[in-house]
Amino acid sequence: MNLGIPKGSRVVVAMSGGVDSSVTAALLVEAGYDVVGLTMQLYDTGAIMGKKGACCAGQDIYDARQVADRLGFAHYVLDYESVFKQAVIDDFADTYMAGYTPIPCVRCNQRVKFQDLLKMSHELGGKVMATGHYVRRLEGTHGSELHRACDYSRDQSYFLFATTQNQLNYVRFPLGEMPKTTVRAHATRFGLTVADKPDSQDICFVPNGDYAQVVINMRPEALKPGEIIHEDGRILGQHKGIVHYTIGQRRGLGVSFGEPLFVVKIDATNNRVIVGPKESLATHHIPIQEFNNLGGLTTHTPQPVHVKIRSTQEPLPAFLTVHDDGRATATLHKPEYGVSPGQACVFYENDRVIGGGWIHSGL
Repeated sequence: MNLGIPKGSRVVVAMSGGVDSSVTAALLVEAGYDVVGLTMQLYDTGAIMGKKGACCAGQDIYDARQVADRLGFAHYVLDYESVFKQAVIDDFADTYMAGYTPIPCVRCNQRVKFQDLLKMSHELGGKVMATGHYVRRLEGTHGSELHRACDYSRDQSYFLFATTQNQLNYVRFPLGEMPKTTVRAHATRFGLTVADKPDSQDICFVPNGDYAQVVINMRPEALKPGEIIHEDGRILGQHKGIVHYTIGQRRGLGVSFGEPLFVVKIDATNNRVIVGPKESLATHHIPIQEFNNLGGLTTHTPQPVHVKIRSTQEPLPAFLTVHDDGRATATLHKPEYGVSPGQACVFYENDRVIGGGWIHSGL
């Protein structure tokens, strides 16, 4: 395994306690690098102890340390609970309260892991930092490039669109060329106790998948009732708090009408849920904010691209226009339904991530 640095150089590995980061560390030790493991404690371990599928918590910290002990490298645990709460958990709740649908995993990478963790990696003398993400970092004509993983079913590039060029120059992703079956086979070969550990499924700080309850616990005003209004202005009923609704939702609206209704807009300012027919969800133009330009794209010139507006979908053909002040617009070839403000919009040129940002409310 070649990271583009001399063998024996120090590599700091971000370890979540899962099989992916553990195998990353093991492969780098085997390749002759001087490995140091870093694990971030991000929230109160008592809240999720014994929960399978979470990361950066009690059992996971123990698992990461067990791997480090077995492979014989130093391992440090960093207390980032207060930073994580402010930068990720509070943002998650506030974003829901604003009528948006957040992706906290992106914010965690952007504001914590690829910021504070990189800083600590430098302080520990790391020549580079490595993670267990399924993406590829390739050297291009103008520097480092971010590409989709070879195994599209595992690709995590959607969640890393906010990675800056300087960060990309420093971070390595050794698993980007491998399928998950190969990673687990390596874990077994190394005798790691996490070889059969389940993958993380939920947002790490949402123990049972009930996102609304987490927001309610933090922001009790999320339960404030309000009106459910048809887009033509008719009041159809009452909702039990906008936190219970997302764009495109059909079930559980609690109103009767002569045709199927969907949530087409969440008006947080007036505490209203706007509903309408499916065709009202159709979107051709998607406004983007906080656009991260990874492709050297010029402004004000529409460029053909492919775009993902959901992590699980294949990229869709579109045109991308980059504006000033961190704004951009995606123009889809065909309308997409249920586009939600607050979600990520990530742009590709073939397999390369050329930019991404957050879907704005001006749909």
